[in-house]
Amino acid sequence: MHKWNEVIFPFILYFLLIILIVALIVLIVRLIKTVGKVDQVVEDVNYKVNKLNGLFEIVDYTTDSLVSFNDKIVNFVTNGITSFFKKRLNKKKKGENSDE
Repeated sequence: MHKWNEVIFPFILYFLLIILIVALIVLIVRLIKTVGKVDQVVEDVNYKVNKLNGLFEIVDYTTDSLVSFNDKIVNFVTNGITSFFKKRLNKKKKGENSDE
């Protein structure tokens, strides 16, 4: 019986090792195929993003132009309001100085 155990256990271990190696090979092949598909998707996304870069540049330029125009309007209104209140303040000071 001792000889029988020495023959069957190595056989079972080798058989399981072969199954493990085959399973790993199958997994590696599937992984390689999956990585290839992911690479294709990434290339497609990069191509589409590069096509949209021109549109994004137009939007960015338009936004910058609108912000610049808006800043000019705000500065004009602010300067107008500031000068109006300065004139009123100067008139009040002149009126107070003439009373003395």
